[in-house]
Amino acid sequence: MTHERDRKSLLAIDLGLGINIFLAIVKTTFGILGHSPALLAEGINSTSDVAYYIAASVLVRMANQPADHDHPYGHRQFESVGSVVIGSFIVATAVAVFWDSLDKVWNFINSNVTSQGAHPLALWIAFATVLIKIFLSIYIRKLGTETQNPVVQALAYDHRNDLFSASAATIGIFLGQRGLPWVDPLAGAFVALLILRTGIFVLRESSTDLMAVIPSRDLAERIIKLLKDVSGVKQVEELHAHRFGPHIVVNLTIGIDGNLTVSAGDAIASHVEETVISSIPNVRRVHVHYHPADQKHENMTINEILDRTRKNAS
Repeated sequence: MTHERDRKSLLAIDLGLGINIFLAIVKTTFGILGHSPALLAEGINSTSDVAYYIAASVLVRMANQPADHDHPYGHRQFESVGSVVIGSFIVATAVAVFWDSLDKVWNFINSNVTSQGAHPLALWIAFATVLIKIFLSIYIRKLGTETQNPVVQALAYDHRNDLFSASAATIGIFLGQRGLPWVDPLAGAFVALLILRTGIFVLRESSTDLMAVIPSRDLAERIIKLLKDVSGVKQVEELHAHRFGPHIVVNLTIGIDGNLTVSAGDAIASHVEETVISSIPNVRRVHVHYHPADQKHENMTINEILDRTRKNAS
C-alpha cells in the first residue's frame, strides 16, 4: 500500500514536471516574440512550476526513506515541508508577475504606448494550455485524493490555479488582438492574483500540518466516540494529534478507576491503543497516560476537552 502511494505521488510530480518544462519553453518564447505580457506571465509561472516541481521531487523521495534511529516515525514530514516549499514558490512568482504586469499597464496609460495586440499564435498557445490544465487538474486531484499526500494535493491546487490563470490570459490576449491592448497585461496582473491566492492557501494548509498539535474536531469526535465503548475508560481529559505525512500519532490522557492495579490500568491503556489504531486507518501510534478519574473532569464535552488540550499545549 505504501509503495503504491509513493509510486502515484512520484507519477504526479514527474508528469507535471515534464509538461511544465514544455509549457515554460513554449509560453515564454512566444510571450516575448508574440508581444503578449499575459502569455509571458504564464511562461514565468510555468518556469517557477519547474523549479518547485524539482524541489518537490527531491523532498518526496526523501520522505520515502524508511524509519531510522533518529526518525522512529519515518521521514513523512518531508511531504509537509515540500508543500511549504511549493507554497513559497507560488507566492514569490505571484508578486513578480503582478508588479511586471502593472508596470506594463501603467506604460500603456501613462506613455500612450500603442500595440496591435499579440501574435495570433499566442492565443492558440494560451487556449492549448487551458485544455492541458483541465486534464492535469482532474488527474492530479484524483491522485491527491488517493494518496493523501500534501505535496500532490498542493500540486493539484496549483494546476487548478493554472487553469484559471490560463483562461484569464486567453481572454486578455483575445481582447488585446481586437483593439484593447491594455487588457493583455491587465490579464497578467489578474493571473498573478490567482497565483497568490493559491500560494497563500497552500502555505496555510501545509503549515497547519507541520505545527498542529490539536486534532481536528472530526478526528477528536471519532476517537472520543470509540473510547466510550472501551471498558474501564471513565473520562477523556486531553487529546493531542501530530501529523507525520499521511500518519497520525495520538497522545491521550484518560481517567480510570483509581482502585485498579497498575497492571489493570495498563491493560485498559493497551485496549485503548488497539481500538484507536484498528478503527482509524491513518493513526500509526497511540500513547496513553492514565490516572484516577475525578469528578472535576467527569462528563467533559468535546469543546471542553479541546480547550483543555489547547491550553496545556500553549
